[in-house]
Amino acid sequence: MAKVLIIAGPSAVGKSTLAEELLRLYPSFTLLRSATTRPPRGDGKDGEY
Repeated sequence: MAKVLIIAGPSAVGKSTLAEELLRLYPSFTLLRSATTRPPRGDGKDGEY
């Protein structure tokens, strides 16, 4: 069974940097993007969070 690692924290603490480094060190890891049902924000870009 697959395991899930959740990286959570406030803005600008390095969540994306940590995720990128984990993906570099562990190629078997997969990054899942978050999703929401709210309308997109004006500055929102697909594939970014």
